[in-house]
Amino acid sequence: MNPGEIVLNGQLFAAVPIALLAGLVSFASPCVLPLVPGYLGYVSGMSNGPRTKQAPARSRVMLGTVLFVLGFSLVFVLIGAFAGTVGAFVVRWEDVITRVLGVVVIVMGLVFVGQFSFLQRTVKSSFRPATGLAGAPLLGVVFAIGWAPCLGPTLIAIQALSLTSGSAGRGALLGLVYCLGLGIPFLLVAAGLDWVTGSVAFLKRHIRAINVAGGILLIVIGILMVSGLWGILMSRVGVLIDGYVTTI
Repeated sequence: MNPGEIVLNGQLFAAVPIALLAGLVSFASPCVLPLVPGYLGYVSGMSNGPRTKQAPARSRVMLGTVLFVLGFSLVFVLIGAFAGTVGAFVVRWEDVITRVLGVVVIVMGLVFVGQFSFLQRTVKSSFRPATGLAGAPLLGVVFAIGWAPCLGPTLIAIQALSLTSGSAGRGALLGLVYCLGLGIPFLLVAAGLDWVTGSVAFLKRHIRAINVAGGILLIVIGILMVSGLWGILMSRVGVLIDGYVTTI
Protein backbone atom coordinates (compact mmCIF):
# COMPACT_ATOMS: atom_id res chain seq x y z
CA MET A 1 0.00 0.00 0.00
CA ASN A 2 1.49 3.34 -1.04
CA PRO A 3 1.21 6.53 1.05
CA GLY A 4 -1.45 7.94 -1.26
CA GLU A 5 -3.75 4.99 -0.59
CA ILE A 6 -3.26 5.42 3.14
CA VAL A 7 -4.11 9.12 3.12
CA LEU A 8 -7.01 8.86 0.71
CA ASN A 9 -8.78 6.07 2.53
CA GLY A 10 -12.31 7.30 3.30
CA GLN A 11 -12.44 5.91 6.82
CA LEU A 12 -9.05 7.38 7.65
CA PHE A 13 -10.09 10.76 6.22
CA ALA A 14 -12.91 10.95 8.79
CA ALA A 15 -10.93 9.35 11.63
CA VAL A 16 -7.93 11.71 11.50
CA PRO A 17 -9.75 14.82 12.81
CA ILE A 18 -11.42 12.65 15.46
CA ALA A 19 -8.00 11.40 16.58
CA LEU A 20 -6.66 14.97 16.74
CA LEU A 21 -9.66 16.14 18.76
CA ALA A 22 -9.33 13.12 21.06
CA GLY A 23 -5.74 14.11 21.82
CA LEU A 24 -6.79 17.67 22.65
CA VAL A 25 -9.57 16.41 24.92
CA SER A 26 -7.09 14.08 26.63
CA PHE A 27 -4.81 17.05 27.37
CA ALA A 28 -7.77 18.86 28.96
CA SER A 29 -8.66 15.84 31.11
CA PRO A 30 -8.37 15.99 34.93
CA CYS A 31 -5.48 13.51 34.93
CA VAL A 32 -3.28 15.60 32.61
CA LEU A 33 -4.06 19.34 32.66
CA PRO A 34 -3.47 19.97 36.40
CA LEU A 35 -0.13 18.14 36.22
CA VAL A 36 1.32 20.01 33.23
CA PRO A 37 3.51 22.37 35.34
CA GLY A 38 4.93 19.34 37.17
CA TYR A 39 5.81 17.60 33.92
CA LEU A 40 7.54 20.68 32.56
CA GLY A 41 9.48 21.12 35.80
CA TYR A 42 10.53 17.46 35.69
CA VAL A 43 11.79 17.48 32.10
CA SER A 44 13.67 20.73 32.66
CA GLY A 45 15.40 19.34 35.75
CA MET A 46 13.79 21.82 38.16
CA SER A 47 11.47 19.49 40.08
CA ASN A 48 14.07 18.44 42.62
CA GLY A 49 17.10 19.95 44.23
CA PRO A 50 17.70 23.45 45.61
CA ARG A 51 15.51 26.23 44.31
CA THR A 52 17.21 29.11 42.61
CA LYS A 53 15.96 32.48 41.53
CA GLN A 54 17.07 31.74 37.99
CA ALA A 55 14.50 29.87 35.90
CA PRO A 56 15.69 27.24 33.41
CA ALA A 57 16.38 28.52 29.91
CA ARG A 58 13.30 28.42 27.69
CA SER A 59 15.23 26.40 25.11
CA ARG A 60 15.97 23.74 27.75
CA VAL A 61 12.31 23.52 28.74
CA MET A 62 11.29 23.23 25.07
CA LEU A 63 13.86 20.52 24.32
CA GLY A 64 12.84 18.54 27.40
CA THR A 65 9.18 18.83 26.42
CA VAL A 66 9.92 17.67 22.87
CA LEU A 67 11.73 14.61 24.23
CA PHE A 68 8.85 13.94 26.64
CA VAL A 69 6.30 14.12 23.80
CA LEU A 70 8.45 11.83 21.63
CA GLY A 71 8.55 9.33 24.49
CA PHE A 72 4.80 8.92 24.84
CA SER A 73 4.30 9.23 21.07
CA LEU A 74 6.49 6.16 20.52
CA VAL A 75 4.24 4.09 22.77
CA PHE A 76 0.92 5.32 21.35
CA VAL A 77 2.05 4.99 17.72
CA LEU A 78 3.20 1.42 18.32
CA ILE A 79 -0.15 0.61 19.97
CA GLY A 80 -1.96 2.09 16.96
CA ALA A 81 0.18 0.08 14.53
CA PHE A 82 -0.49 -3.10 16.51
CA ALA A 83 -4.25 -2.47 16.49
CA GLY A 84 -4.18 -1.84 12.74
CA THR A 85 -2.18 -5.05 12.19
CA VAL A 86 -4.70 -7.09 14.15
CA GLY A 87 -7.49 -5.45 12.16
CA ALA A 88 -5.90 -6.63 8.89
CA PHE A 89 -6.28 -10.25 10.02
CA VAL A 90 -9.92 -9.92 11.12
CA VAL A 91 -11.14 -7.73 8.26
CA ARG A 92 -13.59 -10.44 7.15
CA TRP A 93 -15.53 -9.83 10.37
CA GLU A 94 -15.26 -6.06 10.08
CA ASP A 95 -18.99 -5.38 10.38
CA VAL A 96 -19.42 -7.41 13.58
CA ILE A 97 -16.20 -6.08 15.10
CA THR A 98 -17.17 -2.49 14.30
CA ARG A 99 -20.51 -2.93 16.09
CA VAL A 100 -18.89 -4.53 19.13
CA LEU A 101 -16.27 -1.80 19.29
CA GLY A 102 -19.09 0.72 19.00
CA VAL A 103 -20.47 -0.58 22.29
CA VAL A 104 -17.01 -0.19 23.85
CA VAL A 105 -16.76 3.39 22.56
CA ILE A 106 -20.20 4.20 24.01
CA VAL A 107 -19.09 2.86 27.40
CA MET A 108 -15.89 4.93 27.19
CA GLY A 109 -17.98 7.98 26.36
CA LEU A 110 -20.05 7.38 29.49
CA VAL A 111 -16.83 7.08 31.48
CA PHE A 112 -15.70 10.46 30.16
CA VAL A 113 -19.06 11.99 31.09
CA GLY A 114 -18.56 10.72 34.63
CA GLN A 115 -20.07 7.25 34.77
CA PHE A 116 -18.15 4.06 35.68
CA SER A 117 -15.37 6.09 37.31
CA PHE A 118 -13.63 2.88 38.41
CA LEU A 119 -12.62 2.41 34.76
CA GLN A 120 -10.66 5.67 34.73
CA ARG A 121 -7.59 5.12 36.87
CA THR A 122 -3.85 5.50 36.66
CA VAL A 123 -1.26 2.80 37.14
CA LYS A 124 1.33 4.21 39.52
CA SER A 125 4.82 2.93 38.82
CA SER A 126 7.65 2.98 41.36
CA PHE A 127 10.08 3.67 38.51
CA ARG A 128 11.17 7.31 38.37
CA PRO A 129 13.45 8.38 35.50
CA ALA A 130 16.11 10.97 36.17
CA THR A 131 14.97 14.56 36.03
CA GLY A 132 16.12 16.73 33.18
CA LEU A 133 16.72 16.08 29.50
CA ALA A 134 18.16 12.58 30.00
CA GLY A 135 15.01 11.33 31.70
CA ALA A 136 12.48 13.23 29.58
CA PRO A 137 11.90 10.48 26.95
CA LEU A 138 11.58 7.82 29.67
CA LEU A 139 9.12 10.03 31.53
CA GLY A 140 7.09 10.16 28.32
CA VAL A 141 7.07 6.36 28.14
CA VAL A 142 6.08 6.10 31.81
CA PHE A 143 3.34 8.67 31.20
CA ALA A 144 1.95 6.67 28.27
CA ILE A 145 1.90 3.41 30.24
CA GLY A 146 0.85 4.73 33.63
CA TRP A 147 -1.77 7.17 32.41
CA ALA A 148 -3.24 4.91 29.70
CA PRO A 149 -6.14 3.78 31.95
CA CYS A 150 -6.96 7.40 32.79
CA LEU A 151 -6.78 8.35 29.12
CA GLY A 152 -8.74 5.19 28.32
CA PRO A 153 -11.98 6.74 27.01
CA THR A 154 -10.33 8.63 24.16
CA LEU A 155 -7.43 6.22 23.69
CA ILE A 156 -9.67 3.17 23.33
CA ALA A 157 -11.85 5.02 20.83
CA ILE A 158 -8.78 5.77 18.70
CA GLN A 159 -7.59 2.16 18.92
CA ALA A 160 -11.06 1.02 17.85
CA LEU A 161 -10.76 3.19 14.75
CA SER A 162 -7.23 1.84 14.20
CA LEU A 163 -8.48 -1.74 14.44
CA THR A 164 -11.25 -1.18 11.90
CA SER A 165 -8.77 0.54 9.56
CA GLY A 166 -7.25 -2.88 8.86
CA SER A 167 -3.75 -1.52 8.30
CA ALA A 168 -0.69 -1.10 10.50
CA GLY A 169 0.20 2.10 8.62
CA ARG A 170 -3.24 3.63 9.12
CA GLY A 171 -3.29 2.59 12.77
CA ALA A 172 0.14 4.15 13.33
CA LEU A 173 -0.99 7.34 11.59
CA LEU A 174 -4.05 7.63 13.83
CA GLY A 175 -1.81 7.07 16.87
CA LEU A 176 0.53 9.81 15.63
CA VAL A 177 -2.32 12.27 15.06
CA TYR A 178 -3.65 11.52 18.55
CA CYS A 179 -0.18 12.31 19.93
CA LEU A 180 -0.13 15.60 18.01
CA GLY A 181 -3.39 16.60 19.68
CA LEU A 182 -2.01 15.62 23.09
CA GLY A 183 1.55 16.85 22.57
CA ILE A 184 1.19 20.21 20.82
CA PRO A 185 -0.49 21.84 23.87
CA PHE A 186 2.48 20.68 25.99
CA LEU A 187 4.84 22.39 23.54
CA LEU A 188 2.77 25.58 23.48
CA VAL A 189 2.76 25.76 27.28
CA ALA A 190 6.52 25.15 27.34
CA ALA A 191 6.97 28.02 24.86
CA GLY A 192 5.55 30.34 27.51
CA LEU A 193 3.19 32.24 25.20
CA ASP A 194 0.86 34.59 27.05
CA TRP A 195 -2.24 33.53 25.12
CA VAL A 196 -1.50 29.87 25.91
CA THR A 197 -1.41 30.65 29.63
CA GLY A 198 -4.81 32.27 29.34
CA SER A 199 -6.13 29.32 27.33
CA VAL A 200 -4.96 26.81 29.94
CA ALA A 201 -6.65 28.86 32.65
CA PHE A 202 -9.85 28.79 30.57
CA LEU A 203 -9.60 25.02 30.17
CA LYS A 204 -9.16 24.57 33.91
CA ARG A 205 -12.28 26.63 34.60
CA HIS A 206 -14.35 24.64 32.10
CA ILE A 207 -12.73 21.23 32.44
CA ARG A 208 -16.00 19.53 33.34
CA ALA A 209 -17.84 20.92 30.30
CA ILE A 210 -14.97 19.88 28.02
CA ASN A 211 -15.04 16.33 29.34
CA VAL A 212 -18.83 16.11 28.95
CA ALA A 213 -18.57 17.37 25.36
CA GLY A 214 -15.82 14.85 24.63
CA GLY A 215 -17.89 12.07 26.16
CA ILE A 216 -20.93 12.99 24.08
CA LEU A 217 -18.80 12.94 20.92
CA LEU A 218 -17.59 9.43 21.77
CA ILE A 219 -21.14 8.26 22.44
CA VAL A 220 -22.31 9.61 19.08
CA ILE A 221 -19.45 7.84 17.28
CA GLY A 222 -20.23 4.63 19.17
CA ILE A 223 -23.90 4.80 18.19
CA LEU A 224 -22.93 5.28 14.55
CA MET A 225 -20.65 2.23 14.76
CA VAL A 226 -23.28 0.02 16.45
CA SER A 227 -26.03 1.03 14.02
CA GLY A 228 -23.88 0.41 10.95
CA LEU A 229 -24.17 4.06 9.88
CA TRP A 230 -20.44 4.54 10.48
CA GLY A 231 -19.56 2.13 7.66
CA ILE A 232 -22.07 3.77 5.31
CA LEU A 233 -20.71 7.22 6.15
CA MET A 234 -17.14 6.07 5.56
CA SER A 235 -18.08 4.54 2.22
CA ARG A 236 -19.67 7.79 1.05
CA VAL A 237 -16.65 9.77 2.20
CA GLY A 238 -14.46 7.37 0.24
CA VAL A 239 -16.59 7.90 -2.89
CA LEU A 240 -16.32 11.67 -2.52
CA ILE A 241 -12.55 11.43 -2.13
CA ASP A 242 -12.23 9.14 -5.16
CA GLY A 243 -14.33 11.56 -7.21
CA TYR A 244 -12.19 14.50 -6.14
CA VAL A 245 -8.94 12.66 -6.97
CA THR A 246 -10.30 11.67 -10.39
CA THR A 247 -11.00 15.29 -11.27
CA ILE A 248 -7.47 16.43 -10.36
